[in-house]
Amino acid sequence: MGRRKWILVSVALPVLVVLWWAFRPEKLWINEKVNETAPFDTSDGPQPILTGRFEDKAQQTSGRATIFKKPGGEEYLRLSDFTTSNSGDVHVVLARSENRGDIDRIDLGPLKSNQGDQNYDLPAAAAKELGKYDAVVVYSEQSHAVFGLAKLEAF
Repeated sequence: MGRRKWILVSVALPVLVVLWWAFRPEKLWINEKVNETAPFDTSDGPQPILTGRFEDKAQQTSGRATIFKKPGGEEYLRLSDFTTSNSGDVHVVLARSENRGDIDRIDLGPLKSNQGDQNYDLPAAAAKELGKYDAVVVYSEQSHAVFGLAKLEAF
C-alpha cells in the first residue's frame, strides 16, 4: 500500500504544479497596480487624437483609453483610471467594434496590470491604419473572452 501512495504522490505533484502554472488561480484574487506617468510635460507634447470609455463585457472593466500623437509622429495608447478583473494572459488589442466575422486586430501586448495608468506604443502599421480600428479591447487569450471594450471617437 505504501508504494502505491508514493507513486500517486510522485505523479500527482507534477500534474498539480503544471495545472497551477497554466491557470495561475491566485491571479483571480490578487490585484496588481501600475501607475506609469504620461510621457509628456509640456504644451508642445503629445496631443490626444482619439478617446473612449471602457464598457463592461465578460468582466467588470472601467477607465479611459486615449490615443496620443507625439510631435515626431509616433502614437501611443494610454489607459487611465483603468480597472479590470485579474486573469492570466490578458492582452490590449486594437480592433473593430463591430463583429464582422473576421479577426482583424493589432495586439499591443499583454496587459501590464489590472489596475492603474499604463502606456502602450502603437506599431507603425497601426498608426497607418488607425481609422480602420475604432476600439480598444481588453481580451483574454486564455478564455477567448472580451473583458472590456472602449469605442474610440475623435478627441
